[in-house]
Amino acid sequence: MNRRLWSSAAIIFAVAALDRITKIYIRSALTGYDIHPVIPGIFNIVHVENPGAAFGMLADSPNFWSHFFLVGISLVEMAIIAALLWKPSIAKLRDTAWLRVALSLVFAGALGNFWDRLFRGTVTDFIQVYIGSYEYPSFNVADSAIDIGAALLLIELLRSRK
Repeated sequence: MNRRLWSSAAIIFAVAALDRITKIYIRSALTGYDIHPVIPGIFNIVHVENPGAAFGMLADSPNFWSHFFLVGISLVEMAIIAALLWKPSIAKLRDTAWLRVALSLVFAGALGNFWDRLFRGTVTDFIQVYIGSYEYPSFNVADSAIDIGAALLLIELLRSRK
């Protein structure tokens, strides 16, 4: 395995490990009713179990089908990203450090939430951000990695346009 793939594997491992550790800690230390203000009026640590996808989509769907669908989508997503990490030229992408970091972050986030869905049936979220009555849906390290990776991917795609 070359250096490029080792660096991607290191990012994936580090983010997935941080995601697992934080979720295990939150599940053991907080109940579903605990709220720990970090920055009052803006940021709390909470414990939410999300049986659905992002923003709670599919949370009310029949458990077997939504679980099957979400696990399947995660597997497909990770397979596509792994192929792009292995050989970005298949999608006519330039092999840059930004691209590798972006894809590694998205893969790590997908892996973290896939693990929860596969073995627990729900995804543990614990970061709550809000201002006044506006509240962003609770999220976790894996979600953050996906968002940051997607933003970096968008920046890289815009930078590489001719």
